[in-house]
Amino acid sequence: MAQKCVHQSCGKMFTDPEEECQYHPGPPIFHEGQKGWKCCKPRFLTFDEFMNIPPCTTGKHSTTDIPPTLEKKPVDPADAAMPIPSKSPSPGPEAPRGPVSAPQATATLPPPPPESEDDDPSIEIPKGNICRRRACEVLYEGKDRAGEMCMHHPGIPIFHEGSKGYTCCKRRVLEFDEFMRIEGCKTKEGHLFVGSGKKRGSNASGEEILETVRHDFYQTSTTVIASFFLKKINKEKAKVIFSPTELSLDLPTTDASPKHYNKVVPLFGTIDTEASTYKIMGTKLEVSFAKADGASWPVLRSDDQRTGEIIQVGRAGRA
Repeated sequence: MAQKCVHQSCGKMFTDPEEECQYHPGPPIFHEGQKGWKCCKPRFLTFDEFMNIPPCTTGKHSTTDIPPTLEKKPVDPADAAMPIPSKSPSPGPEAPRGPVSAPQATATLPPPPPESEDDDPSIEIPKGNICRRRACEVLYEGKDRAGEMCMHHPGIPIFHEGSKGYTCCKRRVLEFDEFMRIEGCKTKEGHLFVGSGKKRGSNASGEEILETVRHDFYQTSTTVIASFFLKKINKEKAKVIFSPTELSLDLPTTDASPKHYNKVVPLFGTIDTEASTYKIMGTKLEVSFAKADGASWPVLRSDDQRTGEIIQVGRAGRA
């Protein structure tokens, strides 16, 4: 019998208890208009971007674990007047703030135009797809659900002074779990499982173009090991090209609605291209850079903001 996983950012129906689960173990954090998870670094302004943050932890599905409660942060009176950044911040430490400008009432942005209001009848709906309208969560199990009524929120999420709700209705709650359970305020005949099949930012082949993927790294005195988190990379079509100071990535996926990450990553240090290697795994690309000079890398990318932290490599000597 299929059961639903309760892990945050998973929510999948499963029958095999040993099946791999991708989720966020940490609580969500909403602070100064930014949204993210305590367990990983990405922070965004819009709710849709927050909901699309790739899970950072691999484990097993669960039906009993209670998701962590929302972390409440004390509000500094001075923060109330801080401006909201005009674009999503890059992962990493917060940049120094400039002069205080006029306070902004909410941390929401205008909603983008809808990608589609109805499913394209020519597109096959993959079994297991969830309705894309906010708060519906109806699962497609292979049978026609065209006549069903879809209860959803046509508005966008709004977070203000600790309260959470949608612009399309009046209900406001304090806890994130309560917000995720707010019942839809509008009904429409039929669900939205695939839409038009084309996503904003897609290319001529219908692939979703990814502007960024989460990355992390660690190092030894001779090597930097970096992970680029992208699930279901197509091993047959993927291209990874090493240059002395750059890494070129061309990574399509094998998803039913394929994604594509194509970027040149500027590296902090110089590498030995012949000694550097990579391997494609189920949830990521792992790259091993052979340092050309043995120097410590404070960051992976040359355009990443440095933390000022001193990173020690190798073994520490005895005191």
